[in-house]
Amino acid sequence: MNTAVIGWDRTVLELKMYFREKEAVFFSFIFPILMLSMFSVIFGDEFGAGEPGAADVSAARFFLPGMVAAGVMLTSFQSMALSVAVERDDGTLKRLRSTPMPPVAYFLGKIGLVAITSLAQFALLIAVARLGFGVQLPTDPARWGTFVWVFLLGVASGTVLGIAYSSLASSSRSVGAIVIAPTLILQFISGVYFAFTDLPEWLKQVASIFPLKWIAQGMRSVFFPDDWQGAEMASTWEHGRTALVLAAWLVAGLLVCARTFRWTKRGTT
Repeated sequence: MNTAVIGWDRTVLELKMYFREKEAVFFSFIFPILMLSMFSVIFGDEFGAGEPGAADVSAARFFLPGMVAAGVMLTSFQSMALSVAVERDDGTLKRLRSTPMPPVAYFLGKIGLVAITSLAQFALLIAVARLGFGVQLPTDPARWGTFVWVFLLGVASGTVLGIAYSSLASSSRSVGAIVIAPTLILQFISGVYFAFTDLPEWLKQVASIFPLKWIAQGMRSVFFPDDWQGAEMASTWEHGRTALVLAAWLVAGLLVCARTFRWTKRGTT
């Protein structure tokens, strides 16, 4: 119980520190919302699925699943990779490890930060899409059930992978390059900014290795009409495979974290 209480206190502290960092808030929290608004204004017409008989959707509805998926990755993977690497480099982790605080409370604080910011970002995205651009939201409870498990698996896998990835940085000065560049590339090849069907086949196969493609596909199954699933690689939403891939990445991230996480910089004790 004490660990849970300390973990909650740590979550509150993490939130305060997060929202004081204007650059971090913009690039991981506000950026997908601004991109959705911009794309919705620029591409105000309707998009066809490329399949006979498929319903058209507005630009805002077309880009919404990708922006939700990108938001999950940015608030989990990118935020964790950047913040943990910086805290390791400036000695924050070393000081925390020497306090009576249970180590698990630190990770509970990070998980709480990601969960709250991800939910808040999603709420803002939905509000902008619905109130600003009239996007039709799902009314079927099963679709929202799909959203819940895709969202939870995406946030969980992104969080542990971000913590694991932070160990690659040799210093806080280099962490931005090794984190932001891959996340940006993945957004372009995973169906966030472009229709996934427009990509070359080999690039689709590359994107399918990583979680973001499956988060985006899962979100499309929530917000797109059913007849759009014919435009997917397998002509179906592949819910089972989506869950399997995201769960596999979650387990892999946990294993890598357990083996590689360090409280101090390389070369220090």
